[in-house]
Amino acid sequence: MNQGQDLIVDQRYDLIVIGSGPAGISAAINGVIRKKKVKVFGISDLSEKLTKAPRIDNYLGFFGVSGMDLKNSFANHIQKMDIQITEEKVDAVYAMGDHFAVSTRLNMYEATSVVVATGVSIKKSIPGEDVFLGKGVGYCATCDAPIYKNKVVAIVGYDVHAEEEANFMLDVASKVYYIPMYKPIKKIREGIEILEKKPKEIIGDDHAKKLLFQDGELEADGFFILKDSVDLDQLVPGVEIAEGHFKVDRHMETNIPGLYAAGDCTGKPYQYLKAAGEGQVAALNAVSYLDNR
Repeated sequence: MNQGQDLIVDQRYDLIVIGSGPAGISAAINGVIRKKKVKVFGISDLSEKLTKAPRIDNYLGFFGVSGMDLKNSFANHIQKMDIQITEEKVDAVYAMGDHFAVSTRLNMYEATSVVVATGVSIKKSIPGEDVFLGKGVGYCATCDAPIYKNKVVAIVGYDVHAEEEANFMLDVASKVYYIPMYKPIKKIREGIEILEKKPKEIIGDDHAKKLLFQDGELEADGFFILKDSVDLDQLVPGVEIAEGHFKVDRHMETNIPGLYAAGDCTGKPYQYLKAAGEGQVAALNAVSYLDNR
C-alpha cells in the first residue's frame, strides 16, 4: 500500500502482541499454545537491549549466557511454533468497545485483546515537545500530511523508519528538513535537507515556531518527532499510567478491559526473567478474557 492512502484494515485476531522482547515472545508463545490467533509486532532481532547484553547470570537454566545466544534461543523457539514477527511500528492502540484497533504507519489491524510489551524508552523529550504537541508538533508525519501541504516541515528522526515519512513528506511539503539522531542514514530522497545537529528546544507562542540547536535555529510550520517508541499514554489513549509505566493489576490487565501489559513497560525491576513471566501471565489472562466473552 502507498503512503498517504487510507489505512487497510487487516483481518481480526484474537490477540495482538506489541513487542518482541522476552515479555512479548512469552505472551505470543502462550497465546499460540492456547490455540488463539496471534499476531506479533516487533523487530527481526527481537530485542536490541537483549542482544547487547554481554552476559546474563540470572536467567533460569541459562547461566552465563550472552544476550545474543539467549535471543537466538528465543528465535529458534518461535520458529518451531511458526510465530512470525511483523516489522511494522505501532503508532496507536484504540479501544473500540468490543475490539481494539491497532494502527501502524501503513495498516490498521483489529484484535479482541492486546498485550503491550514495548519495554521502556530511555530517550528524553525535546524541551517544548510536550508543550506544543498538537500545536505544530506531532508524532506521525503521514497522518498529519494534509495540514502541511506546501508548507515547511522539520522531521527529527530517531531511527531509519523515520526516513520513510521524511521521503513521503517531500511530495507534500514545500520544504523538508531532516534531523537524524542516528547513524548511518540509509535512504533519504534528493531534495530533503539534512541537518546533523542536536535539537535543544522547541519554542513558539500559541504554536510551535522554531527548533533551537546549540549553534543556530530552524523555523518551520510543523515539527515531527519520530521516535522508535511512543510514550505509553500516547500509544494507548485512555490507559492509566503510574510513574511512567502502565498501571496493571496482578493479572497484568490495565484499566481497559482486554488490554494487558507486560515487561519493562509495567515498571521495575527491569529484568528479563521477570518480563518473560509477566508475558505469560498477561497472555493466559487474555486467553481467559477471550474464552469468557
